[in-house]
Amino acid sequence: MIEYENLNNLNKSLFEEYKTAFNEVLESGWYVLGNKVKEFEKQFAQYCSTNHCIGVANGLDALNLSLRAFGFEKGSEVLVPSNTYIATILSIVDNGLQPILVEPNIYTYNIDPALLEQAITPKTKAIMVVHLYGKVCDMDPILVIAKKHNLKVIEDCAQSHGAKYKGKLSGSFGDYAAHSFYPTKNLGALGDAGAVTTDNEDLSNKIRVLRNYGSEVKYYNEVVGVNSRLDELQAALLLVKLKYMEKITLHKRELASIYLNGLKSDFIKPQVHPDYYDVYHIFNIRHQKRDALKDYLLKNDIKTEIHYPVAPNKQKAMLGILDKQSTPIAQQIHETTLSLPISYFHTKESVQKVVDVMNAF
Repeated sequence: MIEYENLNNLNKSLFEEYKTAFNEVLESGWYVLGNKVKEFEKQFAQYCSTNHCIGVANGLDALNLSLRAFGFEKGSEVLVPSNTYIATILSIVDNGLQPILVEPNIYTYNIDPALLEQAITPKTKAIMVVHLYGKVCDMDPILVIAKKHNLKVIEDCAQSHGAKYKGKLSGSFGDYAAHSFYPTKNLGALGDAGAVTTDNEDLSNKIRVLRNYGSEVKYYNEVVGVNSRLDELQAALLLVKLKYMEKITLHKRELASIYLNGLKSDFIKPQVHPDYYDVYHIFNIRHQKRDALKDYLLKNDIKTEIHYPVAPNKQKAMLGILDKQSTPIAQQIHETTLSLPISYFHTKESVQKVVDVMNAF
């Protein structure tokens, strides 16, 4: 069986280093906002080519706190891609703001800059871009539009650690960038973990205060905050994996090239362009008979996933919030997309087998 993902196999090569890191934290006696968090924040900021990194509890909190720090008036609008994971939408709703869905480019799956301006109203305050599947959005025109209309830009980088657009790293474009280190991510922890990156010191300080009960000095609370601190142990484990990010990325790009070069034209494959350095957190293809293809692959001992089967505006939780917004392009993607095995533990031989089986479909 070729599994879609197996976290034990994914992390096995790092077990000994993880054990050492665990013991260092255990023996330190300091388990919250200690030296491991400080060191990870320093190293991850350098990795993203940003000035500041603030560790938080998870990716949703990273998005939530980024929006909260701006203090937008309730009911303000935030432009967001119509085909993103629900967490992106939840962060907007949680802050009392209105998500305005903007359709993606059908080839890149990222928000279409050509559709942004027509969605802007006097209530629009920000653009929340999502670098989906490991490809950075077309940031040049997005930043031009944001500057023209005085909009804040927040990057959802949950799937794009190490990805680049015209040589510039994901997480270094917006006012804030939110990162998730969920275990399946290219830079994955062994539990929930997240971070916010920014070049702005004032914005950085706002997140640091908000994540820690609204407190900068212990027992003195300047604002209403939350408890959303990157765990000291997860920071230690992330420091281990961060050393191997280039190796992980190169391996996934090699696996992706087997799919890109080997799969027949029956399958709509990810777009490749020299402006983009893609990291393939997810390798998705599209096919009109997606469900039949998924069943066929499973019968041939190949597991796949669907990212994502239901568009945000079709989710039951979004009734009365998004259901009146029409998103035919997103719907087309959600009905045809299929994610193929591309984990760090997969071999070139196993991916070639997937190609051979698919080409016989």
